[in-house]
Amino acid sequence: MATQMPEKLTDAQKQLFLDKNFAFVATTCPDGYPHVSPVWIDFEDDYILMNTAKDRVKERNLRRDPKVAVSIYDSSDPYKMVAVQGTAVEMTTEGADEHIDKLARKYRGWDEYPAKVDRVLVKIRPERVATMGL
Repeated sequence: MATQMPEKLTDAQKQLFLDKNFAFVATTCPDGYPHVSPVWIDFEDDYILMNTAKDRVKERNLRRDPKVAVSIYDSSDPYKMVAVQGTAVEMTTEGADEHIDKLARKYRGWDEYPAKVDRVLVKIRPERVATMGL
């Protein structure tokens, strides 16, 4: 089986993930249906970062099948968007609490995320990138 080669995002594409834009993440359920949910999102070292609570549908789906799609658009200009297909190459609890606090500061202005549960930090390697307006 051939491995998809990572695709690098441009600086403008990365900025959508770094700014206060919501992303939509699609995973595949065991019955083959897609599961899509809005998420807070981040970007670091050529990887898309997502944070979720342990045992949520998207976390269970990614453990079973690491293929994922992420769509994001510029909240100030929805005609600027990026759609990424990739692979969740790492899922860890290490650093996940600190990361959700970082996202809470970015999206809500909170010092820390108030609903502490077991968190999972997901690192997604972009493999296919489609864009509009960037």
